[in-house]
Amino acid sequence: MSMLTPPGMGGKYRITGDKYPRMRPHRRRGRLAVVVVACGAVLGVAGWGALQLIDVFTGGGGTATAADASCSRKTAGTNRTKAGAVPSAAASPSASAAGVGAGSVPKPAQITVNVFNATTRSGLAKTTADELKKRGFRIGEVGNAAKQYDKKVTGAGLLLGPASSLNTSLPVLATQLTAAERRTDAARAGTAVDLIIGNGFKSLTSRPDAARALTALTAPKPTPSTKKGC
Repeated sequence: MSMLTPPGMGGKYRITGDKYPRMRPHRRRGRLAVVVVACGAVLGVAGWGALQLIDVFTGGGGTATAADASCSRKTAGTNRTKAGAVPSAAASPSASAAGVGAGSVPKPAQITVNVFNATTRSGLAKTTADELKKRGFRIGEVGNAAKQYDKKVTGAGLLLGPASSLNTSLPVLATQLTAAERRTDAARAGTAVDLIIGNGFKSLTSRPDAARALTALTAPKPTPSTKKGC
């Protein structure tokens, strides 16, 4: 009888041999691998969902930061380019927006104005000329309008001057009668400008309003840009 056979047992219950039987678990390692893979997948999906929620509540902060950094680099490069370039007078946004340069606008005392009445109402030329003189303008001729304009100006008035006055004297005079039409005559000599009073004339622009318009004209401010991004 083998030493492995318990006492009292024999026959078909007898254990023969000199090795212990080995009890092996069935497929435990395979199940463990499946569990590990499943847990990894669940954690990955949960992490991705958390990142999406963070992005939603923060408004995509990471993307915006990257875009801002790129924009900053582009702006810095542009500024360096501008710093090394020679500034041009034609590139001034203030002068372009206003149509005149702040340095090219004369003062009222430097402008000679001829005042003519093209209406049937008498005395308008003199009273208007006197008011313009009080506001600092030089006064030239005062009287009735020439035949080509007499009773033919339907609006408040007509401002007429040489071609050189388009962006100099005429805009300054226009601050005193904002509703007036402006015209230039290329064949006209001299620097004086005409104010021809029309049928729609009631009075000159009030002094406060004219003063504000004149200040804005002589010291124009650049228009803020509405362009987004870089």
